[in-house]
Amino acid sequence: MGDRQRDGGPSEPGEDRKPQSDEARSAFTPPLGVPLPPAPEDDHPTSEFAVPEGVAGPEDRRPEGSAFTPPSGSTTQGIAFSELTPPFGVPKVSLLKDAPWQDRMRTMVRMPVGERPVPERPAKGEEAGPAVPRVLDLVLRIGELLLAGGEGAEDVEAAMYGVAHAYGLGRCEPNVTFTLLSVSYQPSLVDDPVTASRTVRRRGTDYTRLSAVFRLVHDITSQGLTLEEAYRRLAEIRRNRHPYPGWALTLAAGLLAGAASMLVGGGAVVFLAAAAGAMLGDRLAWLASGRGLPEFYQFVVAAMPSAAIGVALSAMSDVVHVQASAVITGGLFALIPGRALVAGVQDGLTGFYITASARLLEVGYLIVGIVSGVLIVLYGGVRVGGATLNPEAALHRVERPVVQIAAAMLLAFAFAVLLQQERHTVLFATLNGGVAWVVYGALADTGGLDPVPATAIAAGLVGLFGQLLSRYQYTSALPYVTAAIGPLLPGSAVYFALLNFAKNEMNTGMASLTRAATLALAIAIGVNLGSEAARMFLGAPGGLARRAAKRTRGF
Repeated sequence: MGDRQRDGGPSEPGEDRKPQSDEARSAFTPPLGVPLPPAPEDDHPTSEFAVPEGVAGPEDRRPEGSAFTPPSGSTTQGIAFSELTPPFGVPKVSLLKDAPWQDRMRTMVRMPVGERPVPERPAKGEEAGPAVPRVLDLVLRIGELLLAGGEGAEDVEAAMYGVAHAYGLGRCEPNVTFTLLSVSYQPSLVDDPVTASRTVRRRGTDYTRLSAVFRLVHDITSQGLTLEEAYRRLAEIRRNRHPYPGWALTLAAGLLAGAASMLVGGGAVVFLAAAAGAMLGDRLAWLASGRGLPEFYQFVVAAMPSAAIGVALSAMSDVVHVQASAVITGGLFALIPGRALVAGVQDGLTGFYITASARLLEVGYLIVGIVSGVLIVLYGGVRVGGATLNPEAALHRVERPVVQIAAAMLLAFAFAVLLQQERHTVLFATLNGGVAWVVYGALADTGGLDPVPATAIAAGLVGLFGQLLSRYQYTSALPYVTAAIGPLLPGSAVYFALLNFAKNEMNTGMASLTRAATLALAIAIGVNLGSEAARMFLGAPGGLARRAAKRTRGF
């Protein structure tokens, strides 16, 4: 006890103190000649973090609060900036009303909630905003129409966030997958979040409805539509009938197949045969759809008539001298799901890997259905009927620039009608398809470039022009892009692969199928690269660039 009293001073009775070590005592012992500091009080020990003299004490500071308490400068409507400044500061951005809403919302949708810049809003006084559940319901219904129409996941999320943001729900997180849409809103860090979801049950191809939804989102985000007006316009969009009747769609399918057959060297007889096969397949597919058969079987029956007509013409080669393989190739052009392929690759390139995987799996199933329908007919024709389909003969293509350019534009026109586009966009899509074929022909046929890079460059120009047109029309880029890539689809490569499979030449068939897959990826990547080039060079509003996904660096 005496040692303890000498080292640490007198101890109180009943106090149990731990003795200090010699190292600790010697480290804090002042040198000779320096007076010892006064002993600290037990109730108020000093610290090296104590407030120096002359600095405001605790009573002059704001009271300590919880980490989950909303700052005094923030509001539940996201009107004022938060006092919690991000590490790199709050970016200053001006969300210009005359800029496309896609550019404005793509910039913000990839940013964390705490770093999203808040646009300047006029004060509304004491007016209460719309109910949160109704806003979330409107957001989900708009997202459902866009996703069902084939729009990419990034633009669907941007549209959902733009609508929610326009009605004051700043702390909103949309999430898009292949069949499920969800959106979550949390007014502040201490309030309970509100989450709603919606499942996409049916998908349809109607770009007229898609463009109408894009215009609705533009008016909501820039013109301040009320919630009732937005619901009324959304109901009108859902009630609108398709712009083209059923017979026009069937005729367009025939024109598409006939034009595709002329691209690969067919003549007038081949054009008529391919058109007849495609129209018959289209009607059979509608019949299967009316009976409730899945889409896989619809593609199986739709692929059979063109293949059957091609096999029949090949069996009658002594009487009718036509290129029967061009008939089957034209029918394949009318069935290849180019829209879903481009959307799937675009989702993968923009970081939506789950949605991209589901879209590409859908493309795979549809192509397997086409393969099954054609192989059934080819196998029967080659093995049983004695047809002599020759892949080497089909590879011989006569260069007819004027005829092929006209056929490419006719193909794009028919494709635009099948996609139910608005009439004023059909002309632009047709011209864009002609440009794509001119570029491809100049590079591949005249310049001798390999078809894969030639296809990618032509598709890149299609994506560039489509993105520029969509930016200034305040609509989706799909109506200007999807139909224009029709002449570039790898219909002939798919046909060569199927024919070699039917003749039991697996190695050659796999080589042709791999080439078809490479051409399809070149189309999708070229379209996406052209769209990104337009966004990159034109820039985002306010000078704030859209954030890209981070590299994983292999882990």
